[in-house]
Amino acid sequence: MIHSVHDTYTLRSGGALPAVGYGVWDDTFAQDTYTQVRNALDVGYRHIDTAAFYRNEEAVGDAVRDSDVPREDIFITTKIWPTEFVRADEAFSDSMKKLHLDYVDMYMLHWPGVDEALMLNVWEKMIAWREEGRIRALGGSNLHEIHMNIIEQKTGVPVENDQIELHPWRQQRELAAWCKKHDILVTAWGPLFHGHLKEEPLLDEIGARYGVSAAQATLHWHVRHGNIIIPKSSKKERMISNLDILDFTLSDEDMALIDGLDGKGSFGFDAMTFDGNE
Repeated sequence: MIHSVHDTYTLRSGGALPAVGYGVWDDTFAQDTYTQVRNALDVGYRHIDTAAFYRNEEAVGDAVRDSDVPREDIFITTKIWPTEFVRADEAFSDSMKKLHLDYVDMYMLHWPGVDEALMLNVWEKMIAWREEGRIRALGGSNLHEIHMNIIEQKTGVPVENDQIELHPWRQQRELAAWCKKHDILVTAWGPLFHGHLKEEPLLDEIGARYGVSAAQATLHWHVRHGNIIIPKSSKKERMISNLDILDFTLSDEDMALIDGLDGKGSFGFDAMTFDGNE
């Protein structure tokens, strides 16, 4: 378990991935990403997670550039969408231009797609971009064991971080355990029930026992399980409270109650069949 929200996990390539980050996905493609990222950096976040699909890389880049936080102190992740695999060079170049960056700390396959050859071709390109210094770490999002095995077997370069849908309703225990066994860090997307936190009264009850919010109790549960988290909030006060998750300790009984919620809901696509077309 981390002891501070500013602790980091070590990637295979040697980089330090902050245990708590700020996610900028928004299904409304909000236009205030710039302000949100500036606020997140101001209150202490040093890990920003974006993607080309989110349509806000430019706002993220502007916020990072205008921030008083040195670039080298900020871990930035972006991703390539599977329908862009056929134009990977252009897609990567577009992301870098929009972010106004010389390098990204991690570049990810957003989904594996359904064409193994295309996926591997992009991964080979990512290896080359890392050798050029344009990428520091190589990751995947929504990858299953089969995808990560194929990548390592065919390219010799393993996935360093798998970002998966992970919250109390979908805990993906087998996949998370497999990743940790193979030195692959696990990042939870949608850690607060993917926006459905209010639909789970148990977390309100547990949070009340410790004088914290349901969100704080949920995020504490995550870090106790060793998950990297990237919660999203547009409100500065909630950004702050989402960092205040280690001044209390859930009992083993309450951890078990949250563990028992597994299987109640999922909000992502099937990674084995999703080709990127919604």
